[in-house]
Amino acid sequence: MKRVESSNERIRKKSPMSQNKLIGGLELGGTKTVVAIGTEAGVVLEEERFATTTPAETLDRAVAWLEERGQPSAIGIGAFGPLGVVRGQDQYGCLLSTPKEGWSDISILATFAKAFPHARLNIETDVNAATLAEARLGAAKGLDDVAYITIGTGIGAGILAGGHLIHGALHPEFGHLKVPRHPDDRFNGVCQFHHDCLEGLASGPAIASRWGTAAVDLSADHPAWEMEAWYLAHGALSLLSIVAPARIIIGGGVSQAEGFHEKVENILREIAASYFHPLGEGPYIVPPALGQQAGIAGALLLA
Repeated sequence: MKRVESSNERIRKKSPMSQNKLIGGLELGGTKTVVAIGTEAGVVLEEERFATTTPAETLDRAVAWLEERGQPSAIGIGAFGPLGVVRGQDQYGCLLSTPKEGWSDISILATFAKAFPHARLNIETDVNAATLAEARLGAAKGLDDVAYITIGTGIGAGILAGGHLIHGALHPEFGHLKVPRHPDDRFNGVCQFHHDCLEGLASGPAIASRWGTAAVDLSADHPAWEMEAWYLAHGALSLLSIVAPARIIIGGGVSQAEGFHEKVENILREIAASYFHPLGEGPYIVPPALGQQAGIAGALLLA
């Protein structure tokens, strides 16, 4: 069986000379897909973006795009989840039970191994890929202990600890963390599994359902943002308590509201009560520097 190296093996084995290779990258999101060629240094040379539809249509389009540009020597993949990321398990490289219709049990890795039998392959979650890119190239450049939270249709987090992307028996499911309720919040939550987990209370759909308006249409002084920041600060406190990142990046569409990162950090510092050394003098909660390129740049870094 073809051996597929883990992300941490790939990170350790890179050399300056290998960074000149043209490689492939895939960012498979629940809404959009990005396929690219670039370098192992995370530089995108050419890319294409298109909607994520059915597995066959989406993966075939990505494969065909890469085939038109030759046979890549390595391909890094960052994909939405839940995703099998543990080497040796039967479902490694496969999507698990996902709410995205038609995608459960799809083996992304097998599709690319068949199309590119001589390419080195590596797969991680899309948010872990973005975390790696921001740590190597972006808002946390030079740091080996970083967390990246993304807030959109769902909420997820990637964690880099000691220079390694981490997961246990599964990747982190930060969005399904139970957080204390805001004292003024009586909203039931939108998570189909847990109702009032962090994702159920603070994701884009949660904001729209609670306030009757999409996050993008809320004014900067709307009370929604104070409540949103309150929930994210409590989620960030859990990360600070457990993995002690030197910096937390918050990205995704919901995070783009004016002053949002400052609101989260102010509340975090209040509830942290001067206890946690990594907070330092700040800034500690920061926006991503790579924007829409973080995921695909991270995929290239994984290759």
